[in-house]
Amino acid sequence: MSITDTRPTEEPASAPPESGGRSRSGDRRGLRLYPLAMRLHFYAGVFVAPFILIATLTGALYAIAPTIEGFVSRDLLQVDTTGPEQALSAQVGAAVAAKPDLPLVAVAPAPSDGETTRVLFNDPALGDSERLSVFVDPHTAQPVGEAVVYGSGGALPLRTWISEFHRSLHLGETGRLYSELAASWLWVIALFGLVLWVHRVRKRRAKRSAQWLLAPDLSEPKRRKLNWHGAIGFWILPVVLLLSATGITWSTYAGENVTKLREELSWTTPAIDVKLPGTAGPAQSAGGDHHSAGHTAPAPVDPAGRIAQLDAVWEIARANGITQAAEIAIPAKPEKAFGVKELRNPGTYTIDAVAIDGVTGAVTDQLAFADWPLMAKLTNWGIAFHMGLLFGLPNQLLLLAVALGLAAMIVLGYLMWWQRRPTRKSSRFAVGAAPRRGVLRKTSLWITVPLLATAVVVGWFVPLVGLSLLGFLIVDVALGLAARAQPSA
Repeated sequence: MSITDTRPTEEPASAPPESGGRSRSGDRRGLRLYPLAMRLHFYAGVFVAPFILIATLTGALYAIAPTIEGFVSRDLLQVDTTGPEQALSAQVGAAVAAKPDLPLVAVAPAPSDGETTRVLFNDPALGDSERLSVFVDPHTAQPVGEAVVYGSGGALPLRTWISEFHRSLHLGETGRLYSELAASWLWVIALFGLVLWVHRVRKRRAKRSAQWLLAPDLSEPKRRKLNWHGAIGFWILPVVLLLSATGITWSTYAGENVTKLREELSWTTPAIDVKLPGTAGPAQSAGGDHHSAGHTAPAPVDPAGRIAQLDAVWEIARANGITQAAEIAIPAKPEKAFGVKELRNPGTYTIDAVAIDGVTGAVTDQLAFADWPLMAKLTNWGIAFHMGLLFGLPNQLLLLAVALGLAAMIVLGYLMWWQRRPTRKSSRFAVGAAPRRGVLRKTSLWITVPLLATAVVVGWFVPLVGLSLLGFLIVDVALGLAARAQPSA
């Protein structure tokens, strides 16, 4: 049997046994989701799994990137000096003296003893979301080095390279389609795989003895790959679904739809207003979803004066709920306040922010994480978890284990597909055949109609799923027509 032969074949290993050409539960099969789940899981697994495997392997590296960054860039991030810290204004002044031609935009004070202060500048030569950071020893107020940092998380070059590798394979906007395709299909494949695994476990329990969803059945040597494939999938399912959902938010097309939906439902990340009371003009936010991500902000009108205000601003911020590592956005205009916002660092679960008038020391706006909308909180936690930052090193190790488990599942899936191929000498380029055709005819209308409606909605909201699903249908119909045109064996 060749790859184009889609005539009815034996049921896959996980299908119910047949008796007289019909399964024992054939009269009830039309009411179940099993046939459709089997065929869709097969096609999506065969054609989309390579993209998911690449995203999984690059994601495993991305998961531990913060720890790798800590080792590789220790000379920039940590210092061995001890003693009292110098004034924040002195630290920033030393960095400005090292980069007098670049506009000063922000400073991230040293989070704890032994760590450096980051003084951030806008450099027109850098790309989007990139800034130049001068790292300063807080004990001596002397610069120890500089590096380009990316985004509001301040990723250094190595972590930025790993992040972009996971995101687009360094192929630009076109390369982002691979990761969007993987994230978009991952939850579909996982949920249909869950349907198949539950079906198989129920059948095993009915035949022999209790067999739980968590345990592979090792008593069937010929089907151990299938059993391990299903059991591992059940173990990692919650994390896989979370990674898929958060990954979609970063994608090009589905991510845009997610952003619009969040805006319509008021689920976006809130931001403080840094416009001083009594000044003309609309409110100006600082923070939000893309806090400090740009590189086009102008230099402060009075850099020396703004630097002199930093010590008081930082002290006031600490007294008003800013208790974790934070970044101070330095205002470029007289009518704007300092924006102080806590950073998304390992082990950080809340992000508070305040706006402070540098002249009077008054807190002009305050935003506690407790006041965020629930969905904004969940989104923040989900993204931090995806980045390996929510729980620090344990978070990264969990993601690494899940990535390795998902990669093992994909390899086992292809091995099962290969082992199901026909072995007759007359076959050319023979591989495992798809499950039986006609799944929609075997599925009840009470299931088919809602599924088709759901597929249309999902296909519109997540375009790469819709387009690829349409491609699967075209290939399936073409193979069916080709099979009918072949003479009977």
